[in-house]
Amino acid sequence: MRLEDLDYFLAVARLGHVGRAADSIGISQPALTKGIRRLEDELKLQLFLRTPKGMELTVPGRAFYQRSVQARRELDDAMQEAGDLHRGSIGQVRAGVTPLLAEPFFNPACIELLSQRPAAKVQVMVSLNDALIPALRQGDLDFAISSLFESATAAEFDCEPLFADRLYAAARPGHPLLSGRKVRFADLAPYKWMLPGPQAASRRWLETRFAQHGLPPPEVTIESNASVSNLLSILHGTDLLTLVSEMTLSAHAGQDLAIVPLEDLTWHRQIGVLTRRNSYQSPLTERLLEILRQHAQRRTQAK
Repeated sequence: MRLEDLDYFLAVARLGHVGRAADSIGISQPALTKGIRRLEDELKLQLFLRTPKGMELTVPGRAFYQRSVQARRELDDAMQEAGDLHRGSIGQVRAGVTPLLAEPFFNPACIELLSQRPAAKVQVMVSLNDALIPALRQGDLDFAISSLFESATAAEFDCEPLFADRLYAAARPGHPLLSGRKVRFADLAPYKWMLPGPQAASRRWLETRFAQHGLPPPEVTIESNASVSNLLSILHGTDLLTLVSEMTLSAHAGQDLAIVPLEDLTWHRQIGVLTRRNSYQSPLTERLLEILRQHAQRRTQAK
């Protein structure tokens, strides 16, 4: 089997269109089509059906695609490892981190890495889990730092806890919900929220809590595609509620916020590192992960 034929197949399977696949890898459509036919002849399988919308995988094609993606990724890892060993080079690390964890946790570790490895190159993707997890799955990231949640503990990922964190519901001081009487979960129903998008783990967790108490999902007035920590001044001028981490509450931006005193609205979660299961990590990546572990240990001891 020719490796380029496998790459042609993966491109068409991913994009569902011969023309777009050919453009994405910089070859002509006839050359790509010839490679697909050559692969089908070798496998003695029909991998695609041509439809009005483009190219659709057959049932055997889907099975072959799932196996091939993993095999190609492992081959890339093997080539990178061999190159690192041959060059003895430091290389590059590709890290993903949620906005909440960038400034207080990832950035100091990155500074320490660069002081030790001045020639290192670091690519950083700062985003919520709805973007980090697909990027990690596709091999665009070496690891991601985020909260460890159910959908990220699948067999495709290794999860390494680093430190504990809590997520609280918060409001401005003097909020009507904080009038002095005991807060019940049903008391939250009339109030509107400032939250990340529906794919964020914290948003899904909150919606699950509401459903468990027989309430409709929280009504979202302001939705952010990043952390709401940059929008906290809005909270001070409205009666909106939001979810904030204890790290945010201890920082300058969150010191004036009030926690809603409701234990069932506190998420005790783990912050950790996600990697693709059994994936190769370069020496540079391993060093950054070790620094992150050390910073996490100091954070835990300081509590």
